[in-house]
Amino acid sequence: MADKRDFYEVLGISKGATDAEIKSAFRKKAKELHPDLHKDDPHAEEKFKEVQEAYSVLSDENQRKMYDQYGHAGVAGHGPSTGGAGYGGGFSGFDGTGFDFGDIFDSIFGGSDNFGGFSSDFGGRSSGPRATRGSDILMRMDLTFMESIHGCEKKFNIDVVEDCGNCHGKGGFDREECSTCHGKGTVTSKQQTILGAFMSTTTCPDCRGAGYSYKRRCSECNGKGKVKKNKKITINIPEGINTGDRQRVSGKGNPGSNGGENGDLYIEFIVDEHDYFVRQDDDIYLEVPLTLTEAILGCKKEIPTLYGNVKLNVSAGTNSGDKERIKGKGVDNQFRRHKGDMFVIFKVYTPKRLSREQKNYIEKLNDTDLDTDEIKKFRRFTKEND
Repeated sequence: MADKRDFYEVLGISKGATDAEIKSAFRKKAKELHPDLHKDDPHAEEKFKEVQEAYSVLSDENQRKMYDQYGHAGVAGHGPSTGGAGYGGGFSGFDGTGFDFGDIFDSIFGGSDNFGGFSSDFGGRSSGPRATRGSDILMRMDLTFMESIHGCEKKFNIDVVEDCGNCHGKGGFDREECSTCHGKGTVTSKQQTILGAFMSTTTCPDCRGAGYSYKRRCSECNGKGKVKKNKKITINIPEGINTGDRQRVSGKGNPGSNGGENGDLYIEFIVDEHDYFVRQDDDIYLEVPLTLTEAILGCKKEIPTLYGNVKLNVSAGTNSGDKERIKGKGVDNQFRRHKGDMFVIFKVYTPKRLSREQKNYIEKLNDTDLDTDEIKKFRRFTKEND
Protein backbone atom coordinates (compact mmCIF):
# COMPACT_ATOMS: atom_id res chain seq x y z
CA MET A 1 0.00 0.00 0.00
CA ALA A 2 2.71 2.42 -1.10
CA ASP A 3 0.59 5.13 -2.71
CA LYS A 4 -2.41 6.57 -0.94
CA ARG A 5 -5.74 5.64 -2.47
CA ASP A 6 -8.50 8.12 -3.08
CA PHE A 7 -10.42 8.58 0.20
CA TYR A 8 -13.79 8.24 -1.55
CA GLU A 9 -12.61 4.95 -3.07
CA VAL A 10 -11.44 3.75 0.36
CA LEU A 11 -14.94 4.20 1.83
CA GLY A 12 -16.67 3.08 -1.36
CA ILE A 13 -18.70 6.26 -1.85
CA SER A 14 -19.12 8.95 -4.51
CA LYS A 15 -17.73 12.49 -4.23
CA GLY A 16 -21.24 13.82 -3.74
CA ALA A 17 -21.94 11.61 -0.72
CA THR A 18 -23.85 13.15 2.18
CA ASP A 19 -22.57 13.21 5.77
CA ALA A 20 -24.96 10.39 6.66
CA GLU A 21 -23.70 8.26 3.73
CA ILE A 22 -20.08 8.87 4.76
CA LYS A 23 -20.81 7.86 8.35
CA SER A 24 -22.71 4.75 7.28
CA ALA A 25 -19.95 3.69 4.88
CA PHE A 26 -17.34 4.15 7.58
CA ARG A 27 -19.20 2.01 10.12
CA LYS A 28 -19.56 -0.74 7.53
CA LYS A 29 -15.88 -0.65 6.56
CA ALA A 30 -14.74 -0.46 10.19
CA LYS A 31 -16.65 -3.62 11.04
CA GLU A 32 -15.49 -5.38 7.89
CA LEU A 33 -11.77 -4.53 8.22
CA HIS A 34 -11.21 -4.59 11.99
CA PRO A 35 -7.72 -6.10 12.60
CA ASP A 36 -9.01 -8.48 15.25
CA LEU A 37 -10.99 -10.22 12.48
CA HIS A 38 -7.97 -10.55 10.19
CA LYS A 39 -5.09 -11.60 12.41
CA ASP A 40 -3.47 -13.58 9.57
CA ASP A 41 -3.34 -10.54 7.28
CA PRO A 42 -0.06 -8.59 7.80
CA HIS A 43 -1.70 -5.51 6.24
CA ALA A 44 -4.86 -5.60 8.36
CA GLU A 45 -3.85 -2.79 10.67
CA GLU A 46 -2.73 -0.63 7.73
CA LYS A 47 -6.04 -1.14 5.93
CA PHE A 48 -8.00 -0.26 9.05
CA LYS A 49 -5.97 2.93 9.59
CA GLU A 50 -6.58 3.86 5.96
CA VAL A 51 -10.35 3.72 6.58
CA GLN A 52 -9.93 5.80 9.76
CA GLU A 53 -7.94 8.45 7.92
CA ALA A 54 -10.42 8.64 5.04
CA TYR A 55 -13.33 9.15 7.43
CA SER A 56 -11.38 11.66 9.54
CA VAL A 57 -10.92 13.88 6.48
CA LEU A 58 -14.24 13.42 4.66
CA SER A 59 -16.35 13.85 7.80
CA ASP A 60 -14.79 17.27 8.47
CA GLU A 61 -16.27 19.98 6.23
CA ASN A 62 -13.10 22.09 6.02
CA GLN A 63 -10.75 19.16 5.47
CA ARG A 64 -13.06 17.68 2.86
CA LYS A 65 -12.98 20.98 0.90
CA MET A 66 -9.17 21.02 1.07
CA TYR A 67 -9.02 17.38 -0.05
CA ASP A 68 -11.44 17.93 -2.94
CA GLN A 69 -9.33 20.88 -4.14
CA TYR A 70 -5.77 19.73 -3.48
CA GLY A 71 -5.96 15.98 -2.88
CA HIS A 72 -3.79 14.33 -0.22
CA ALA A 73 -1.38 17.28 -0.18
CA GLY A 74 -4.15 19.58 1.05
CA VAL A 75 -4.74 17.55 4.22
CA ALA A 76 -1.19 16.49 5.01
CA GLY A 77 -0.67 16.19 8.77
CA HIS A 78 -4.42 16.13 9.51
CA GLY A 79 -4.97 12.42 9.85
CA PRO A 80 -6.72 10.88 12.87
CA SER A 81 -4.71 10.59 16.05
CA THR A 82 -4.79 7.25 17.82
CA GLY A 83 -2.51 8.53 20.54
CA GLY A 84 -1.40 4.99 21.25
CA ALA A 85 -4.84 4.05 22.47
CA GLY A 86 -5.16 1.06 20.16
CA TYR A 87 -8.37 0.02 18.50
CA GLY A 88 -10.39 0.20 21.69
CA GLY A 89 -9.69 3.93 22.07
CA GLY A 90 -12.64 6.27 21.69
CA PHE A 91 -11.67 9.35 19.65
CA SER A 92 -14.54 11.70 20.33
CA GLY A 93 -15.14 15.34 19.57
CA PHE A 94 -13.68 17.11 16.52
CA ASP A 95 -11.39 16.09 13.70
CA GLY A 96 -11.52 12.33 14.44
CA THR A 97 -13.63 9.33 13.63
CA GLY A 98 -16.09 9.92 16.47
CA PHE A 99 -16.49 6.18 17.09
CA ASP A 100 -15.45 3.83 19.83
CA PHE A 101 -14.00 0.95 17.79
CA GLY A 102 -14.29 -1.38 20.75
CA ASP A 103 -18.06 -0.89 20.58
CA ILE A 104 -18.01 -1.59 16.84
CA PHE A 105 -16.07 -4.78 17.48
CA ASP A 106 -18.48 -5.79 20.23
CA SER A 107 -21.39 -5.24 17.87
CA ILE A 108 -19.89 -7.75 15.43
CA PHE A 109 -20.04 -10.54 18.00
CA GLY A 110 -22.96 -9.31 20.05
CA GLY A 111 -20.90 -7.93 22.94
CA SER A 112 -19.11 -9.66 25.77
CA ASP A 113 -22.13 -10.28 28.00
CA ASN A 114 -24.08 -12.89 26.07
CA PHE A 115 -22.93 -15.00 23.11
CA GLY A 116 -26.17 -16.35 21.69
CA GLY A 117 -27.43 -17.56 25.08
CA PHE A 118 -24.15 -19.22 26.12
CA SER A 119 -22.03 -17.94 28.95
CA SER A 120 -18.98 -15.88 27.94
CA ASP A 121 -17.23 -16.76 31.19
CA PHE A 122 -16.08 -20.32 30.30
CA GLY A 123 -14.65 -20.57 33.81
CA GLY A 124 -12.10 -17.86 33.09
CA ARG A 125 -11.38 -14.55 34.75
CA SER A 126 -12.73 -11.30 33.35
CA SER A 127 -10.20 -8.73 32.26
CA GLY A 128 -12.42 -6.02 33.75
CA PRO A 129 -13.90 -3.03 31.99
CA ARG A 130 -12.11 -1.99 28.83
CA ALA A 131 -9.63 0.85 29.17
CA THR A 132 -10.97 3.78 27.18
CA ARG A 133 -8.93 6.69 25.91
CA GLY A 134 -10.17 10.13 26.90
CA SER A 135 -11.74 12.42 24.34
CA ASP A 136 -9.81 15.23 22.70
CA ILE A 137 -10.26 18.93 23.44
CA LEU A 138 -10.31 21.77 20.91
CA MET A 139 -8.98 25.19 21.90
CA ARG A 140 -8.70 28.26 19.66
CA MET A 141 -5.76 30.65 19.81
CA ASP A 142 -5.31 34.08 18.18
CA LEU A 143 -2.04 34.95 16.45
CA THR A 144 -0.82 38.18 14.92
CA PHE A 145 0.04 38.02 11.23
CA MET A 146 3.79 38.17 11.88
CA GLU A 147 3.60 35.56 14.68
CA SER A 148 2.07 33.17 12.17
CA ILE A 149 4.72 33.94 9.56
CA HIS A 150 7.84 33.68 11.70
CA GLY A 151 6.61 31.26 14.36
CA CYS A 152 6.66 31.98 18.08
CA GLU A 153 6.45 30.56 21.57
CA LYS A 154 3.15 30.77 23.39
CA LYS A 155 2.40 30.19 27.07
CA PHE A 156 -1.08 29.72 28.47
CA ASN A 157 -2.86 28.17 31.43
CA ILE A 158 -5.22 25.24 31.10
CA ASP A 159 -7.04 22.86 33.44
CA VAL A 160 -5.72 19.32 32.98
CA VAL A 161 -6.82 16.08 34.63
CA GLU A 162 -4.05 13.83 35.94
CA ASP A 163 -3.65 10.70 38.06
CA CYS A 164 -4.09 11.44 41.74
CA GLY A 165 -0.69 11.61 43.40
CA ASN A 166 -2.07 10.40 46.71
CA CYS A 167 -3.43 7.06 45.50
CA HIS A 168 -1.43 6.90 42.23
CA GLY A 169 -4.59 6.89 40.17
CA LYS A 170 -6.21 3.91 41.87
CA GLY A 171 -8.92 5.77 43.79
CA GLY A 172 -8.40 3.91 47.05
CA PHE A 173 -6.24 1.80 49.35
CA ASP A 174 -6.15 -1.81 50.59
CA ARG A 175 -7.41 -3.57 47.48
CA GLU A 176 -9.60 -6.62 47.99
CA GLU A 177 -11.38 -9.08 45.78
CA CYS A 178 -15.02 -8.32 45.03
CA SER A 179 -17.19 -10.60 47.15
CA THR A 180 -20.03 -10.60 44.60
CA CYS A 181 -18.18 -11.80 41.51
CA HIS A 182 -15.14 -13.27 43.32
CA GLY A 183 -12.74 -11.29 41.18
CA LYS A 184 -14.21 -12.24 37.80
CA GLY A 185 -15.87 -8.90 37.07
CA THR A 186 -19.01 -10.67 35.82
CA VAL A 187 -21.90 -12.55 37.35
CA THR A 188 -23.69 -15.45 35.66
CA SER A 189 -27.34 -16.26 36.17
CA LYS A 190 -29.50 -19.09 34.92
CA GLN A 191 -32.71 -18.24 33.10
CA GLN A 192 -35.44 -20.82 32.49
CA THR A 193 -37.49 -20.39 29.29
CA ILE A 194 -39.85 -22.56 27.28
CA LEU A 195 -36.85 -23.41 25.08
CA GLY A 196 -34.79 -24.58 28.01
CA ALA A 197 -32.23 -23.15 30.39
CA PHE A 198 -29.91 -20.36 29.26
CA MET A 199 -26.92 -18.89 31.03
CA SER A 200 -26.67 -15.10 31.00
CA THR A 201 -23.46 -13.28 31.94
CA THR A 202 -23.50 -9.60 32.91
CA THR A 203 -21.10 -7.08 34.38
CA CYS A 204 -20.85 -7.22 38.15
CA PRO A 205 -23.00 -4.41 39.58
CA ASP A 206 -20.83 -3.96 42.70
CA CYS A 207 -17.33 -3.61 41.24
CA ARG A 208 -18.56 -2.56 37.77
CA GLY A 209 -16.47 -5.22 36.11
CA ALA A 210 -13.16 -4.48 37.84
CA GLY A 211 -13.17 -7.64 39.91
CA TYR A 212 -11.96 -5.80 43.00
CA SER A 213 -12.66 -2.84 45.24
CA TYR A 214 -10.83 -0.84 47.92
CA LYS A 215 -11.43 -0.83 51.66
CA ARG A 216 -10.53 2.85 51.96
CA ARG A 217 -11.53 5.50 49.46
CA CYS A 218 -8.93 8.16 48.62
CA SER A 219 -10.01 11.48 50.12
CA GLU A 220 -7.82 13.47 47.71
CA CYS A 221 -9.68 12.41 44.56
CA ASN A 222 -12.86 11.08 46.23
CA GLY A 223 -12.26 7.64 44.77
CA LYS A 224 -12.01 8.81 41.16
CA GLY A 225 -8.26 8.33 40.80
CA LYS A 226 -8.03 11.64 38.90
CA VAL A 227 -7.56 15.24 40.02
CA LYS A 228 -7.85 18.51 38.14
CA LYS A 229 -4.89 20.89 38.10
CA ASN A 230 -4.29 24.24 36.47
CA LYS A 231 -1.02 24.13 34.56
CA LYS A 232 1.00 26.49 32.40
CA ILE A 233 1.58 25.03 28.96
CA THR A 234 4.31 26.21 26.60
CA ILE A 235 4.14 25.40 22.88
CA ASN A 236 6.41 26.28 19.98
CA ILE A 237 4.40 27.36 16.95
CA PRO A 238 6.17 26.61 13.64
CA GLU A 239 6.62 29.15 10.86
CA GLY A 240 3.83 29.46 8.32
CA ILE A 241 0.79 28.60 10.46
CA ASN A 242 -2.45 29.79 8.88
CA THR A 243 -6.03 30.20 10.06
CA GLY A 244 -7.61 26.77 10.56
CA ASP A 245 -4.35 24.91 11.12
CA ARG A 246 -4.22 22.79 14.27
CA GLN A 247 -1.41 21.72 16.56
CA ARG A 248 -1.61 18.76 18.94
CA VAL A 249 -0.48 18.80 22.56
CA SER A 250 -0.32 15.15 23.57
CA GLY A 251 -2.05 13.94 26.73
CA LYS A 252 -3.68 17.27 27.70
CA GLY A 253 -7.24 16.34 26.71
CA ASN A 254 -10.01 14.79 28.79
CA PRO A 255 -9.11 11.90 31.11
CA GLY A 256 -9.51 8.29 30.08
CA SER A 257 -11.49 5.76 32.04
CA ASN A 258 -10.56 2.39 33.53
CA GLY A 259 -6.85 3.12 33.16
CA GLY A 260 -7.14 4.55 29.64
CA GLU A 261 -4.81 7.38 28.70
CA ASN A 262 -5.85 11.00 28.42
CA GLY A 263 -6.97 12.44 25.14
CA ASP A 264 -5.06 15.19 23.37
CA LEU A 265 -5.43 18.95 23.26
CA TYR A 266 -5.75 20.41 19.78
CA ILE A 267 -5.08 24.12 19.29
CA GLU A 268 -6.73 25.72 16.26
CA PHE A 269 -5.19 29.00 15.15
CA ILE A 270 -6.91 32.19 14.04
CA VAL A 271 -4.53 34.65 12.33
CA ASP A 272 -5.19 38.39 12.25
CA GLU A 273 -5.13 40.23 8.92
CA HIS A 274 -2.23 42.53 8.05
CA ASP A 275 -2.61 46.17 7.03
CA TYR A 276 -0.64 45.66 3.81
CA PHE A 277 0.30 42.03 3.22
CA VAL A 278 -2.42 39.71 1.91
CA ARG A 279 -1.86 35.97 2.17
CA GLN A 280 -3.25 33.43 -0.28
CA ASP A 281 -2.08 29.94 0.69
CA ASP A 282 1.69 30.46 0.96
CA ASP A 283 1.92 33.37 -1.49
CA ILE A 284 1.97 36.99 -0.35
CA TYR A 285 0.41 39.90 -2.28
CA LEU A 286 1.36 43.55 -1.72
CA GLU A 287 -0.13 46.60 -3.42
CA VAL A 288 2.61 49.17 -4.08
CA PRO A 289 1.63 52.78 -4.91
CA LEU A 290 3.49 54.63 -7.70
CA THR A 291 3.50 58.31 -8.53
CA LEU A 292 2.67 59.36 -12.06
CA THR A 293 6.31 60.15 -12.83
CA GLU A 294 7.54 56.86 -11.32
CA ALA A 295 5.11 54.97 -13.53
CA ILE A 296 6.02 56.91 -16.69
CA LEU A 297 9.79 57.05 -16.29
CA GLY A 298 10.39 53.91 -14.26
CA CYS A 299 12.37 53.83 -11.03
CA LYS A 300 14.07 51.77 -8.37
CA LYS A 301 11.58 51.09 -5.60
CA GLU A 302 12.18 49.78 -2.10
CA ILE A 303 9.68 47.02 -1.48
CA PRO A 304 8.76 45.66 2.00
CA THR A 305 8.71 41.86 2.28
CA LEU A 306 8.13 39.44 5.16
CA TYR A 307 11.88 39.26 5.60
CA GLY A 308 12.94 42.91 5.19
CA ASN A 309 13.07 45.39 2.31
CA VAL A 310 14.35 44.61 -1.20
CA LYS A 311 15.15 46.85 -4.19
CA LEU A 312 12.95 46.36 -7.25
CA ASN A 313 13.38 47.88 -10.71
CA VAL A 314 10.07 49.32 -11.87
CA SER A 315 9.87 49.41 -15.66
CA ALA A 316 9.05 52.63 -17.50
CA GLY A 317 5.43 52.77 -18.58
CA THR A 318 4.10 50.68 -15.70
CA ASN A 319 0.30 50.71 -15.39
CA SER A 320 -2.04 50.10 -12.48
CA GLY A 321 -2.58 46.39 -12.06
CA ASP A 322 0.79 45.33 -13.44
CA LYS A 323 2.25 42.47 -11.40
CA GLU A 324 5.83 41.62 -10.48
CA ARG A 325 6.88 38.31 -8.90
CA ILE A 326 9.61 38.11 -6.24
CA LYS A 327 10.52 34.43 -5.98
CA GLY A 328 10.92 32.85 -2.56
CA LYS A 329 9.67 35.87 -0.60
CA GLY A 330 6.33 34.28 0.33
CA VAL A 331 5.55 32.23 3.43
CA ASP A 332 8.18 29.70 4.51
CA ASN A 333 5.60 27.16 5.64
CA GLN A 334 7.28 24.70 8.03
CA PHE A 335 3.87 23.22 8.79
CA ARG A 336 3.42 22.01 5.18
CA ARG A 337 7.09 22.15 4.10
CA HIS A 338 6.50 24.61 1.28
CA LYS A 339 7.76 28.10 0.46
CA GLY A 340 5.66 30.58 -1.48
CA ASP A 341 6.41 33.66 -3.58
CA MET A 342 5.57 37.32 -3.25
CA PHE A 343 3.61 39.27 -5.87
CA VAL A 344 3.79 43.04 -6.10
CA ILE A 345 0.72 44.72 -7.61
CA PHE A 346 1.38 48.26 -8.78
CA LYS A 347 -1.20 51.01 -8.43
CA VAL A 348 -0.54 54.34 -10.16
CA TYR A 349 -1.94 57.33 -8.30
CA THR A 350 -2.90 60.47 -10.28
CA PRO A 351 -2.59 63.71 -8.25
CA LYS A 352 -5.86 65.56 -7.69
CA ARG A 353 -4.31 68.91 -6.85
CA LEU A 354 -1.60 70.54 -8.96
CA SER A 355 0.21 73.85 -8.65
CA ARG A 356 0.18 76.28 -11.60
CA GLU A 357 3.74 75.30 -12.45
CA GLN A 358 2.86 71.58 -12.42
CA LYS A 359 -0.14 72.20 -14.65
CA ASN A 360 2.08 74.06 -17.15
CA TYR A 361 4.43 71.08 -17.31
CA ILE A 362 1.53 68.68 -17.86
CA GLU A 363 0.08 70.89 -20.61
CA LYS A 364 3.46 71.01 -22.36
CA LEU A 365 3.68 67.24 -22.05
CA ASN A 366 0.24 66.92 -23.60
CA ASP A 367 1.48 68.77 -26.71
CA THR A 368 4.01 66.00 -27.38
CA ASP A 369 3.14 62.70 -29.01
CA LEU A 370 3.02 60.33 -26.04
CA ASP A 371 -0.03 58.40 -27.17
CA THR A 372 0.30 54.64 -26.76
CA ASP A 373 -0.81 52.14 -29.40
CA GLU A 374 -3.84 51.29 -27.26
CA ILE A 375 -4.94 54.94 -27.13
CA LYS A 376 -4.50 55.35 -30.90
CA LYS A 377 -6.52 52.19 -31.58
CA PHE A 378 -9.31 53.39 -29.30
CA ARG A 379 -9.44 56.76 -31.10
CA ARG A 380 -9.80 54.99 -34.44
CA PHE A 381 -12.58 52.86 -33.02
CA THR A 382 -14.36 55.96 -31.71
CA LYS A 383 -14.26 57.63 -35.13
CA GLU A 384 -15.49 54.50 -36.87
CA ASN A 385 -18.36 54.21 -34.40
CA ASP A 386 -19.49 57.84 -34.96
